[in-house]
Amino acid sequence: MTTSKHWSQLERHDTLEYVSAFFQSQSRDDYWFSLGRFQMTSTLVVVLIGLFGMLAGVFSGGLTYGLAYRPEAVFSGQVWRIFTWPVAPEGGNLLFVVLTLVMLWYFGREVESTIGRNAMARLFVGIWVSLTASALIIGVLLPGVFLSGLNLVQFAILLLFIAENPRRPFFFGIPAWVLGSVFLGIQVLGLISGGAWGSLFVLLFGLFGVAIAAKRVGLLANASMIPGGNSSRKTTTQKSGRRTSQQPTRQEKRNVSDEDRMDALLGKISAEGIHSLSKTERSELEKLRQRRRR
Repeated sequence: MTTSKHWSQLERHDTLEYVSAFFQSQSRDDYWFSLGRFQMTSTLVVVLIGLFGMLAGVFSGGLTYGLAYRPEAVFSGQVWRIFTWPVAPEGGNLLFVVLTLVMLWYFGREVESTIGRNAMARLFVGIWVSLTASALIIGVLLPGVFLSGLNLVQFAILLLFIAENPRRPFFFGIPAWVLGSVFLGIQVLGLISGGAWGSLFVLLFGLFGVAIAAKRVGLLANASMIPGGNSSRKTTTQKSGRRTSQQPTRQEKRNVSDEDRMDALLGKISAEGIHSLSKTERSELEKLRQRRRR
């Protein structure tokens, strides 16, 4: 477990921001409505849309051709494709499509638990806008641009989850940022080797747009090179820092034990994720956080 002695200020700040957002989201009503026993979150709604498209494609082989985004079709007047391509069933192995939906649900709910249902809905819209705009622009310049299904949406959500939890261990204890780099590298190299330059630039420009959309809903807070975000939080943090610096030394001494315990809990979150905390530890961390804010 990480102790305050080895706990860098940047790591501590990043994890504390994540914890604060997590506890804030827990206090909100984080689903839109209930469907039987299922609570319909923003992520689950998108997954069900993808599932509907997959099942429709099983019974209608030409559905992908009629709904997918193709520049030449859009420019000839079939503008509905701009809106329908996420629903268009992806071709190929159905097992791959199911795996895409499972991964979208798993990583999407993790991100949504941090930012809440409203911000997650805005993030999904931002992802759609980014990928569609990228395809519209690149489709004019390069051939081979094609969009269908939720594969790229799922990939964007996966990368955002990794960006928010870069040190979280994945398979065999490999840090998330390493696997994210490998996944992105494989995707890029595969497109280059296949000569799919249009799809490559759609991916790269689309992911940049996704990063901007993520910044606007509160993610990627420390990625200063990405435009967007809310400057008010930075101002609040600076004011809070000035107030903290004006506290009496006696108060600082009294809070040393709280800080040490918080460092231990934050270290566990950084290494294993917030869901590794027990119910008692979560309650303790929330009390420490509230006491620290006061």
